[in-house]
Amino acid sequence: MSHVKAGGSSKNNRNNAGPRLGVKRFGGQTVNTGEVLVRQTGSTKVAGPGTFLSKNFTIHAALPGVVSFQKVKKGKFTGKTVTRTQVSVTSVA
Repeated sequence: MSHVKAGGSSKNNRNNAGPRLGVKRFGGQTVNTGEVLVRQTGSTKVAGPGTFLSKNFTIHAALPGVVSFQKVKKGKFTGKTVTRTQVSVTSVA
C-alpha cells in the first residue's frame, strides 16, 4: 500500500502561447495615432517625443507621423548611465 497521497496532474499545464513581444513598426514607417510601436517587458526601449508609454511598457504613437529610433544615454537612480534605444515619432506636415 502507498504511504504518499496522490499528487494530482498539475505538472503538465505549461502549454501557453508566447507573449508576442518586440518591435511592431520599424524606422521610416508611417503610423497613425495610437498605433503600437514596441511591445516589451520592462523599459528596454524608452519613449521619445511623439510617443507615450502604457502601463505594461508598450510604446504607442501619440501623433501621426514617421517612426525613428535613436541611441540615447539614460541616467539610472544609482548614477550609472546606460545606453537605451529611444523611439520617437515626427509629424509629417
